[in-house]
Amino acid sequence: MDSLKVLVVDDEARMRKLVRDFLTVKGFQVLEAEDGEKAVELFFQQKDIALIILDVMMPRMDGWEVCRTIREYSQVPIIMLTARGEERDELQGFKLGVDEYISKPFSPKILVARVEAILRRAKAAVPEKSDVGGIQVDKVAHTVAIDGNPIELSYKEFELLSYFIDNQGIALSREKILNNVWNYDYFGDARTIDTHVKKLRSKMGAKGEYIHTIWGIGYKFEVSE
Repeated sequence: MDSLKVLVVDDEARMRKLVRDFLTVKGFQVLEAEDGEKAVELFFQQKDIALIILDVMMPRMDGWEVCRTIREYSQVPIIMLTARGEERDELQGFKLGVDEYISKPFSPKILVARVEAILRRAKAAVPEKSDVGGIQVDKVAHTVAIDGNPIELSYKEFELLSYFIDNQGIALSREKILNNVWNYDYFGDARTIDTHVKKLRSKMGAKGEYIHTIWGIGYKFEVSE
């Protein structure tokens, strides 16, 4: 993962330095922004940022607005940092397309591990391509098409669909989905999954019916004959 660019956005210089030092040791190239407006400016200037670590509470433009702005143009992975631990803030983050949500204070080593996990999944290439029931998934290009027509998915929606396809016909509990798609012990509400599944089904149109709800358990992806 050497030379991949990570943008760290936080109005606290000490926090930026802490995260930068841990990421630099792992070979990442770290860019810094002290407020939301600078973050957006840097993101569009650089064009090849692999991941963003974004604080919520900042001057000039807060993290929510930065996320909204970037999501209009890009599905780059975003890790949101916040001092708040309220469920509604976390759910808001996921609805905006945040990929991970970490509350302060946090372990820098855990943060780096999550950065590496997200980037590994983003570049996963086995299998590189699949075509199931008219759904074409290209894990290298990170694209999805329905009957040849491209659809736009968020990073987490893409990961969720890929996980469903890789586990066709298997009833998957919400806990298992969280552990495999979010890739860490997630102590939030299972409604996070339900929200993502609902949005994914909507974007898939008629093919969304392949994702079956298993009441009291979770979901199962199964292609209709």
